[in-house]
Amino acid sequence: QVQLVESGGGLVQAGGSLRLSCAASGNIFSINAMGWYRQAPGKQRELVATITSGGSTNYADSVKGRFTISRENFKNTVALQMNSLKPEDTAVYYCNYHKIGLGYEYDYWGQGTQVTVSS
Repeated sequence: QVQLVESGGGLVQAGGSLRLSCAASGNIFSINAMGWYRQAPGKQRELVATITSGGSTNYADSVKGRFTISRENFKNTVALQMNSLKPEDTAVYYCNYHKIGLGYEYDYWGQGTQVTVSS
């Protein structure tokens, strides 16, 4: 089992910044990926950004140049720095731990944290 504890989020005006953090604990595998997904009301959950244990990153086109994902492998933490926020960034943001084992993969999710961007 892997437990994910998120922090950060809140209410911010358009153009502002927020930082989300997530700490993973439990049965952590050395080969994995961590990231952030979001879900707005009435929409499906979508990828925001991911980062592998090797440091490779992937971003949604809608956040490229505005959001930066980072991680500290020693601490099993991942952070998402969100700048130049837009009202369309409003959503519940979920931390994700993607476990890569021998012949299998599995996803763990945090409880979610609300990000609201006012216009």
